[in-house]
Amino acid sequence: MVAGVSHGTAPIEVREKLAFRPQESVRELARLRKRGVIREGVILSTCNRTELYAVGQGGDPLSRVTELLSERLGEDASQFMYVHRDRDVASHLFSVGAGLDSMILGEAQIQGQVKDAWERCRMESGPILNRMFQTALLAAARAREETGIGRGAASVSSAAVQLAKKIFGGLSGRHAMILGAGDVAEIALECLLNEGVKVAIVANRTHERAESLAERHGATAMHYEQCWDALREVDVLLCSTSSPVPVVTVARISEAVRARGDRPLCILDIALPRDVDADVGELDNVFLYDLDDLRAAAAANLERREEDLPAARRIVAEEAQKYWEWVAGLAAVPVLREFREEMDKVRNRELALALKRLGPLTDQQRETIEHFSRSLMNKFLHEPSVRLKAAAANGRGLGVVDAAKYLFALGEPQNSRPDADDLEPRKETNA
Repeated sequence: MVAGVSHGTAPIEVREKLAFRPQESVRELARLRKRGVIREGVILSTCNRTELYAVGQGGDPLSRVTELLSERLGEDASQFMYVHRDRDVASHLFSVGAGLDSMILGEAQIQGQVKDAWERCRMESGPILNRMFQTALLAAARAREETGIGRGAASVSSAAVQLAKKIFGGLSGRHAMILGAGDVAEIALECLLNEGVKVAIVANRTHERAESLAERHGATAMHYEQCWDALREVDVLLCSTSSPVPVVTVARISEAVRARGDRPLCILDIALPRDVDADVGELDNVFLYDLDDLRAAAAANLERREEDLPAARRIVAEEAQKYWEWVAGLAAVPVLREFREEMDKVRNRELALALKRLGPLTDQQRETIEHFSRSLMNKFLHEPSVRLKAAAANGRGLGVVDAAKYLFALGEPQNSRPDADDLEPRKETNA
């Protein structure tokens, strides 16, 4: 099962409350496993989605996952959630990894984010999800290599820079500051420099990381405490930190904004949770844009890439089918083996009783009767066996396998099963 929210179902105000920091993901999954809610789990949390992938521990974990997200949100989260089960989980994850479910269609960053989420949660994962995330990365790589879905694909960072470019009519000669020093910030810095930004400043709480990023791209590093005064000369401020609370507040930048006079300041907040207090957008000559404001760029990107979608979706469908066949075999083969073993025990028991009742027989007669019993059993079991494997593999859900286990008492202690003789109708007597 996967349950979550994304840019398609929830506004940024909801997504930022449901975002998990890396260590939070691991702790929450460990708690769910300890309580017996799930057997395996992975949490994928990015700027545009929070999703919990789970393999249930004999039950349905949806209610507990919904409760968890509702606690974080402070209200009923189910109104924003989507839920997929069984084969649809694989199809969804493979589409996510390939960038087919991203706000910026075909974005490359999501593939790395899927990989990072899986590797981070490996201790709480297991064979089902490990294989699924491995295959998701394979499907994403195939989609990018075999189609044009990722060719020159925009990212959230580049879309934000393009938005700033439209506002100013070009960024050549402009001054820009980036708050943050992670991968997203680096892509944004590259995009700004490519657009001709004259001065690029990198500020980060960890100054060494700011220096490292600035040095790689010929920018200027600045101590976090000093960057606020520098806003007097900046045209574009792009924010991408991992802070759980807003770092750009009215109190922190109002003096610098007043000193700017009538010159506009464009602030691009591409962090989740958001880096910029919403009240900052009310300051004079400040133009604030967040992730949800990038939808226009996303729509333009979709138009350019629509011709690549069918081929990419075919690859996703192929890999999802292969994965589900593996899962079906993993679940169905042990059940089929136990099913046949139990039926063979019944055959042997009934054969022994029949031979005892028949009295002395030749070896050929005994062999004929045994061959008949074995042949009859195989014919009875052939169609159920074929259908059991086919039903599991064809997307009807592993519930068919569970139904077979229940109907034939597979996996139950021997002494808990009713004796076959107890199920036969008893003959009435005239006593």
